[in-house]
Amino acid sequence: MNISQIRQKSLITAIKTPFNHRGKIDLETFDKLVEKQIEFGVDGLIIGGTTGEGHLLDWEEHLMLIAHTANKYGDRLLVVGNTGSNNTREAVKATKNGFAMGMHAALLINPYYGKTSAQGVEKHISAALDIGPAFIYNVPSRTGQDIEPTLIAKLAKHQNFVGVKECAGNQRIAEYENQGIPCWSGNDDECFDGRHQHASHGVISVTSNIIPGLMRKLMDDKNQSELNRSLQPLFDWLFCQPNPISINTALSMTGAISPVFRLPYVPLNCAIRQVGFDLLKVIDSDEIVGGALSLLQDDDFEVLI
Repeated sequence: MNISQIRQKSLITAIKTPFNHRGKIDLETFDKLVEKQIEFGVDGLIIGGTTGEGHLLDWEEHLMLIAHTANKYGDRLLVVGNTGSNNTREAVKATKNGFAMGMHAALLINPYYGKTSAQGVEKHISAALDIGPAFIYNVPSRTGQDIEPTLIAKLAKHQNFVGVKECAGNQRIAEYENQGIPCWSGNDDECFDGRHQHASHGVISVTSNIIPGLMRKLMDDKNQSELNRSLQPLFDWLFCQPNPISINTALSMTGAISPVFRLPYVPLNCAIRQVGFDLLKVIDSDEIVGGALSLLQDDDFEVLI
């Protein structure tokens, strides 16, 4: 899959990594989640991203999941491996391994916690960008450091640059797209306007884990403003606590995954689950991954190390 083909993918799901009751990756359930994404017309997946809890996986688990997805689904979906890191050597090694295992593109992030200078960010990202096609992920709320537009403009000249997953809002996305720099919204609540008013290439979505068909409509049809408006409370609920707490809870409530959490994540409390239950209850069950909506009790959840 070349860069031009990758850029045609408008709905990319940051797929959840499910765990079984032993705390291991549940590949059987993962495959069921992926099949649902394909059924509803999703174009691609981010493997081991924030939503996929890549930061809670060891590299053996992380790369195994990339290899599994690429080899089983790479002919039907864009497979993007989150091989970025705040450690440049680690990012380079993981990115090389990810491409060797069949992923189509990498997702690269600037150094978090151990922040560096603008020059350091450029060299850090470029070191992995040299290996193969990659999206650059700008999420200042998590990294603590914005990748400034001047730096993105420089990185965009690299032959392996695919585009930016941008979380700094639609104004910036519009500015990038006007310069010919492809952007995917990292904010589900803004992605409809981003796509149809600001010319984004699409969205890398959390919400499409649970309602992929409705997110498909938002990306494909500019006349879905009422649907977009109706989904805003669900978007808000899915990010009421740091992602992926809410989407993990929601997929547990619909029966799509076992209600198993790896620390430091813990499920939403019953009162907040009730809010999500009420929001999901009004959506056609055929649109919901899992479909068997239940509030669940606190002791239905397992929290493991």
